[in-house]
Parts: sequence; C-alpha cells; structure tokens
Amino acid sequence: MSRVHDALRKAAQENPQAERVNPTRSTRYPIGETFDPNPGQPGRAAGTLDGTAPVAAASPEAMTSTEACIQNARRVEFHPLSDALLVNPAKPRQAPAEEFRTLRTRLNHLQSIQPLRTLVVTSASPAEGKSFTAANLAITQAQLADKRVLLADFDFRRPTVDKTFQVPVSPGMTNYLQGTASLSDVMTRVGDSNLYLITAGDPVPNPLELLNLKECGTLIEDLRSHFDWVILDSPPLLFAADGNLLATMCDGTVLVVRIGTTTFDSVTRALQSLCENNVLGIVVNGARRGELYSKYSYYHDYYEYGSDERPEDQRVHEEEEADHALAD
Repeated sequence: MSRVHDALRKAAQENPQAERVNPTRSTRYPIGETFDPNPGQPGRAAGTLDGTAPVAAASPEAMTSTEACIQNARRVEFHPLSDALLVNPAKPRQAPAEEFRTLRTRLNHLQSIQPLRTLVVTSASPAEGKSFTAANLAITQAQLADKRVLLADFDFRRPTVDKTFQVPVSPGMTNYLQGTASLSDVMTRVGDSNLYLITAGDPVPNPLELLNLKECGTLIEDLRSHFDWVILDSPPLLFAADGNLLATMCDGTVLVVRIGTTTFDSVTRALQSLCENNVLGIVVNGARRGELYSKYSYYHDYYEYGSDERPEDQRVHEEEEADHALAD
C-alpha cells in the first residue's frame, strides 16, 4: 500500500473541508481506560483490540433486535493467520500501520462532513490487495474508542475473511440472505474490541441473484444505523458485477490498485463501471520500502531509542519485515 494522501487526493479536492477536524466529534479515550463511547445511547458496546473490558450492556428490552444481536454476538480471539499481513496492535509504529491510520483519518474527516458509514472496498482485478486493505482498515478503525466497525465478506466467489481471522466460514452472509441463519447466527465479535465480522457463508451458485434480493439492501441500511463503519469486501469489478451492485447500496467506494500489476486501462474501465458516483479515492498497494518505510524510520527510531542509531541487525530485520508486508 502506498501513500494514501495521493490515493485519496480526488476525494480531498472535491471536499476541501475534509482536512478540518470536526470540533463536535467525541473525545478520544486512552487505551486501557473504561469509557462510554455514546453517552445517552443505551446498548453501545466498548472495548479495543488490546482486550479492554467492555462497558456493561443495556438490557435486551431496551435494545432493538439488531442491537441485541450485536450485543450478544459470539466472541472469538484475535488470532489471525500468521501470513495474513494484518496490522499488529502490539507494534503501532510499523510503517504499514501508519499508512492505514492515515487512510483512517482521511475517511473519518470525510465522514464528519457527509453521511458516510457504508464502504465498499474493491479492485479492478484479482490479487490487487482489496481484502488486505479492507481487513486492515477495519482493524485500524476499530482501534478508536468511539468507532464500532463491521467487516462483512460479500465476496461469495472467493471469500477471505474467514481465512484471515481463522473463523468458520459458515454460517455467514449467504446463509442469512437465504433465510437459513439469523443475524445473531452470523455475527462475530473479535474479543472485547469494537471489531465485528460477518463471513461469506456457504458457497452458492448464484451470488449476484442473492445480492439482488431486497433483504440485502435492507440489511446494509439497517447495519449502518448500528455501526460507525460497515466495510464490505467485494469481488473485483471487471470479473463480476457484484461489486458494482454493492456500490449502489453503499455510501462510498474505495478502489485498490497494485503497483506494477494494475493497468491504466483496467482502472479506467473499473471507474466507468462504477459511474464514478460515489468513488472516494484510490488506494495504491505494493509500494517498495524506499517509497514508504524509510520516511518513517528516522522519526520512529528517535522516538523509541532517543537517536537515529540502533542495532544494525534489528534495522535489517525490520526493513525485511516491511518489505514482506508491502509486497502483498
């Protein structure tokens, strides 16, 4: 993933006020403190990816059925696939984590000036990093105390959320849309954090027909009322019509491209397929270490060590680690 400032330049130009911090946003709470992210709104949960204990939930009678499903979601530990290249909350100063925090900040600024809660993350072609981006963006958003985030796998053709987080693939979204599972059956919460998951579910022969059901649009609209961010991982735009349809149901779309792989023609055709109506910007994946990692090394080394000197073997190890992450 490359510099997100350039990736979302179009969105910033169309919304010149996006860089302003909204003074009405709630105060951030330090990691580890007990907090109420939505005072006066019973039933909202709290917690972070480091295992902070949640605030006591309101009684089920005081909650809507959707809110009750969220509050009672089954818990899974945060044990992602070792080579999934997810942001590690225990290593907040890694360069890839910093880039996703930058993307998070830009999107939250946009959210403060326009109704933006449901987001499709897609790409023009396979293997460009859309699932990698969607998962890491969801994790990074959920690290904020006042953000409840749902990552939903709508790529019924090649699902990845279950593999990435090492959770069962079913029951999932396809089961819900077919009426064989309830929302409470498919909702999963990652520990005591603000991150929730819905996997793709059992394989189906007709993914696009499922997405055309009115239950799909109704569910997305309902979820946006209960989550600060609903992030949808969708199939590539040029290989299936699923992503185009999902984009019409959501508030915004982020297109992921990969350096050295994605062609200008495929990006153009992908944007045309979306009609460019709600495209927020482009995230560029696959940057080299020299383009991204080095710009953080001096600052973070000084912050941690008090100088720009550190053991050479540690420097080599961290640079190799960054190369591995940015190559995906």
